[in-house]
Amino acid sequence: MDNNLTVDSITLIASTPPKLVSGPISTTFSSASGFPELHVSLHSDEQHSLNFDLRTTQLFRLGECQSLCVSDGCETIKEKIYSKGITIQFKEEEESKAFHGAFELWKSKETIQGSTLPNGSVSSSKSKFDDKIEASSAKMYFHYYGQLLHQQNMMQDYVRTGSYYAAVMENQADFAGRVVVDVGAGSGILSLFAAQAGAKHVYAVEASEMADYAKKLVAGNPVLGQRITVIKGKVEDVELPEKADILISEPMGTLLVNERMLESYVIARDRFLVPNGKMFPTVGRIHMAPFSDEYLYVEIANKSLFWQQQNYYGVDLTALHGTAFQGYFSQPVVDAFDPRLLVAPAVSHVINFTTIKEEDLYEIDVPLKFTASVGTRIHGLACWFDVLFNGSTVQRWLTTAPGAPTTHWYQLRCVLSQPIYVMPGQEITGHLHMIAHSAQSYTINLTMSAKMWGPGAEQGGILQTSSCRLDLKEPYYRMSQPQAYSTAQDQQPNQLLQSQDLQLPSLDEDGSDFIQQPANDSTVQIH
Repeated sequence: MDNNLTVDSITLIASTPPKLVSGPISTTFSSASGFPELHVSLHSDEQHSLNFDLRTTQLFRLGECQSLCVSDGCETIKEKIYSKGITIQFKEEEESKAFHGAFELWKSKETIQGSTLPNGSVSSSKSKFDDKIEASSAKMYFHYYGQLLHQQNMMQDYVRTGSYYAAVMENQADFAGRVVVDVGAGSGILSLFAAQAGAKHVYAVEASEMADYAKKLVAGNPVLGQRITVIKGKVEDVELPEKADILISEPMGTLLVNERMLESYVIARDRFLVPNGKMFPTVGRIHMAPFSDEYLYVEIANKSLFWQQQNYYGVDLTALHGTAFQGYFSQPVVDAFDPRLLVAPAVSHVINFTTIKEEDLYEIDVPLKFTASVGTRIHGLACWFDVLFNGSTVQRWLTTAPGAPTTHWYQLRCVLSQPIYVMPGQEITGHLHMIAHSAQSYTINLTMSAKMWGPGAEQGGILQTSSCRLDLKEPYYRMSQPQAYSTAQDQQPNQLLQSQDLQLPSLDEDGSDFIQQPANDSTVQIH
């Protein structure tokens, strides 16, 4: 598999004086010698040429249309030249970008089952990712996703994997004959789905050691694999030889935003996607609603009872009880819960992946406004998310809502250490404020208030306020399945599970039911 590119001219910089060779000059990337090399033809008769071993060669940009290629040594066909490098002149910037992209891909060339697949690598220079993420966090993150058992856990989430497969295969028109970039490819399963749908070529970008397993999986499916290139590196750093018509990725974490991979997804969009290209998924929504769960509240509060001991081997522990009590309530709870625990219709925060700026994900502020449907104690805010694959043929949703089939994301609840008492019809207000931090997660600040209810309520005023600060990086993985709760007061059991058509531009407003479970054929408008 050769890659032929033409440059305008080259200059042999080690010659005295430097020798200019005018073009057009043909260059070829190949691995015919058993290793990746760059072949530069100095004349059309091929009798004078240079061969660069890409394993010991570096390429630097000197300008928009000029680059420097430096090697430990090179040879002509007739004689050895002790030149350490050449400058390359391109006619236009696009030719330069194509050359650099091909160089990066062929630099770590690998042979797979008799056919060659270029698998790119990147330099070790500090990247934008490294600037905002702690090295220790990144090391643990890539180690985690570099293990097959964790990939298996995600692949065995059949709601997740089945939804992706359906979204791709139902929208083959979006993939057939198109260039696809798989952002954070992991095992490469989504790349193989894209190839099944007829993609012209798929670039599977994966930064962890899982890239090596992805190459094996691709090699084990040669009919599909001949159209897949696995590139080991971060999307912030790698170079690709061409633009993508469509991006596919699974960038969602707990509460949609945990692990901060959405930012990498947006960076990939800005770097690789053609104008008006497709993104699978296209839109994400975080849904929030107040809940009442006495069992959960007592369970968390009771954890700190250990610190109320006054004679623990002769030691009084009570001085730490208050700190321990608040510490347990600083952990978001990840589990699956019964949707009948919700006490008000949900509100939603929409993130449109096709338009949002990376910086907009650094800080997310969501105003909260609910009307209580029952009189009860509110113990906090329940959250879940869904994403839309806005295909040309079918619009497919993947949801993590309570009451829907459980996924490996479960749902998330922020529990207040001081519950709020409300009456039916009472208004609940507040804010969910999330600030990204360098450990690839978010600090959550939640405030919920019950506004005055009854006579005099029209004059305003706050009756009760409760707040908490939580670290999304350190959740309490409760992982329990929903318990059989009794129906709250006059609330009908199926009231929370209504479906409706959705119009995305209005999703920041209060919903008309507690859980919005979008039907697969629901109509959604993207602006």
